[in-house]
Amino acid sequence: MTAFNDESGTGDALRRALGVNRRRFLSTCTAVAAGAIAAPVLGASPALAQDRGRGHDHGRGHVLVPPGKRGIILYTVRDATARDPLASDLPSGFREVFKQLARHGYRQVEFAGYGQHANAPGGANLGSVAGAKLLRSWLDDYGLRAQGNHGFIPPSWPLTSADVDTFKLNLEIANILGMDHMGTGGDPTGSSYPADWDVAADKWNALGRIARREGIKLYTHNHDSAYGFLLDGGPLDAQGRPTRSSGIRKLEYFLKATDPKLVWLEMDIFWAHVAQYKFHTYTAHDGSTREKVFDPAGLVARNNKRYPLFHAKDGVVSTTNGMGYDMVPFGTGVIDYTTFFSRVGERNYHNPMVEDDNSPSATDPGQSLREAKISYDNLAALRARRH
Repeated sequence: MTAFNDESGTGDALRRALGVNRRRFLSTCTAVAAGAIAAPVLGASPALAQDRGRGHDHGRGHVLVPPGKRGIILYTVRDATARDPLASDLPSGFREVFKQLARHGYRQVEFAGYGQHANAPGGANLGSVAGAKLLRSWLDDYGLRAQGNHGFIPPSWPLTSADVDTFKLNLEIANILGMDHMGTGGDPTGSSYPADWDVAADKWNALGRIARREGIKLYTHNHDSAYGFLLDGGPLDAQGRPTRSSGIRKLEYFLKATDPKLVWLEMDIFWAHVAQYKFHTYTAHDGSTREKVFDPAGLVARNNKRYPLFHAKDGVVSTTNGMGYDMVPFGTGVIDYTTFFSRVGERNYHNPMVEDDNSPSATDPGQSLREAKISYDNLAALRARRH
């Protein structure tokens, strides 16, 4: 495996590109040499989560995520905000959840809608001007700041007047809550074709222009498929669509097609690593198979101001689910966040939001808030490595 020879420097360069720690990288290379894995990214044991944890040594370099930038998307604790306060002694509804998250140490929250249990203070739906004022008072009470929402993006294009009105109401709510950013949890389009991404770019530029007039930065969020490859050339299929790729990734195309003064992105780092695992080869226009490993941190570093927010979620290696990773609480997996945050820099600009889709439990009602504390502690412990 001379391509991974550390003496040449190539091994370290590839390891940094993959966003994995040195021990996991060497384990991966060994597995590749043994023919044990099909893709160049995975192969390390999930037990390496403990090895990576040792990189959180407080005696090392500066804090990678400053206290005021430590956030959580409320989707992670959605069972708690939806809990009936009359039927449980656990924190229930937005106010009590804010109080608990502040005790954990969080200083920012990202909303995933404004619904909660009907018996919680304020009622079931706080997605109104009055509801936003109530939410803002609770945020202020507990020293929290709202820093985004996965909310309403008009489905229409061209935009209908009704959709524009609803969009403007959501911008008004965002301003009441004190957000700098407002966005969505979905990709701009699910298509693989440039023409559809051009339409999506036109729509997002138009929405971004409306948001900018209200002082809000509009952002979109990725899943793994958005960092897959565009189909932009080669033979056409029966519908006249291209079937091969130039190696350009969909959201990289979107970045160039949208106005940097109007449209921003929130990188979900977990799904970006899933994309790294899934989309590492493509069929070129000439029919050849080419390899191009995705480098999430490198993309952010090249477009740093376009990525004001992150979803910081972790994963352990899976060779059976087709994604390469199973989601786990932040800091208990193998994604090398020390390297990622060190490479992207701009620590006083980026806003990492802890997320774990699997934290709510049907059998353990306290799990999501308990894991939120674990995730906070691991996020706070991240330190730059000293060289």
